[in-house]
Amino acid sequence: MSVKLYDRNPRYIPRIAAVHDMCGYGKCSLTAAIPILSAAGCDVCPVPTALFSAHTNYPVFTMHDTTPILNGYLDAWQQEDVALDGVYSGFLGSADQVALIERLYHDYPNALRLVDPVMGDGGNMYATYTEELCKAMGRLANGADILMPNLTEASILTGRDYVGQNIADAQIDETLQALLDLGAKNVVLKGIDHNDGYLRNYIVNAEEGVSAKTECKHEKLPFMIHGTGDAFASSLIAAVMAGRDMTEAAQIAGEFVRHSMINTQYQPDFERRGVSFELNLGDLTKLVQLD
Repeated sequence: MSVKLYDRNPRYIPRIAAVHDMCGYGKCSLTAAIPILSAAGCDVCPVPTALFSAHTNYPVFTMHDTTPILNGYLDAWQQEDVALDGVYSGFLGSADQVALIERLYHDYPNALRLVDPVMGDGGNMYATYTEELCKAMGRLANGADILMPNLTEASILTGRDYVGQNIADAQIDETLQALLDLGAKNVVLKGIDHNDGYLRNYIVNAEEGVSAKTECKHEKLPFMIHGTGDAFASSLIAAVMAGRDMTEAAQIAGEFVRHSMINTQYQPDFERRGVSFELNLGDLTKLVQLD
């Protein structure tokens, strides 16, 4: 039985703190989280971890680390009695920012902990990441209501070797178990590719264990696009906050990304710029439309 994490009151708009960077150009992080979650009827409260002129897949970009301002930022939230239903964390600008997310967990103990441990892809860490930051990121796995790593990030978190996207069923089970052993309550392992024309995501919860994992399979398109992980995580959380169970939410997210990628291929510089999901946001709004 798949886990349902949020019981949605159809008239209530849940508030989600999105702890991510902001890119001026290139669709990822907050420029994905804000519109995607908003389309599904969530109030997105950004906590910008860094300001980029463009994401790190571009050869030229500027980065401003916002760590020095964030404690004051959260102090102000406390003074205004801001209420949160979830804390969604992604790309971080420094290892010190992990403590800021942990502060949010302390300040909002009833909020869902939604962790996309954005650290790398294809076996490589992102350009601005360090070993210290990756190690600190691992602290967020313990107690995560949802942990959503790709295989590169799962390898970093668990100290396992990255062996590529085409891993055997036994390796999938071992990886899922290692992630649960870190203290995650639910895990979505993204992007397994058996070279058979499909991409697979695996969902498991700590109570039922790896033997009860579920698989979501999606048609693989003949091109890759930067930022699909952020779009997937944001749409999965959107579906969870719309009251869908974990397996259904993962299936919705995978199809949202696939449909968005189909439209994206007609945009200039599409492989690098990111997922053009604007034409597909209505699919998420349908999850929470009132009669």
